[in-house]
Amino acid sequence: MSVFLANEQTEDVGAVELRALAEAILRAEGYPVDCEVTILFVSDAEIASYNERFLERQGPTDVLAFPLEDLLPGLAPDHDPYGPPLVLGDVLIAPSYVRRQANEMGVDYTDEMALMVTHGILHLLGYDHESEPEAERMESRERELLAIVGRQRR
Repeated sequence: MSVFLANEQTEDVGAVELRALAEAILRAEGYPVDCEVTILFVSDAEIASYNERFLERQGPTDVLAFPLEDLLPGLAPDHDPYGPPLVLGDVLIAPSYVRRQANEMGVDYTDEMALMVTHGILHLLGYDHESEPEAERMESRERELLAIVGRQRR
């Protein structure tokens, strides 16, 4: 698995643990070893810019996902091991926003950061929460994946 992390802001993110989490998620979901994901840690201003530009929403948010493939949740696509790597997309996370959110909810910051990575990657893999059944499926899968690395979902 190729998980590219770029920390473009000042908050501590625990990059080693979050990279290991991302790799564990991809393995658990059955993705090939040559798949690629990019996780960018950005400022509130940067994520607010993306939020407005791509989702037409004002202000910062915790996580945004930009999938490059149209995937079905829980079904890793067939992939030619001799072809190009499967590039899944980008996840943007605003750690300062996540820290404030964790403090407001009274949850652990590292658990909340792990949830944002998990949530973002699951969006890349086709999971969504537009309907109640989709949301329940996604939240259940988040709990299962976070438990693998000893983290919990709020």
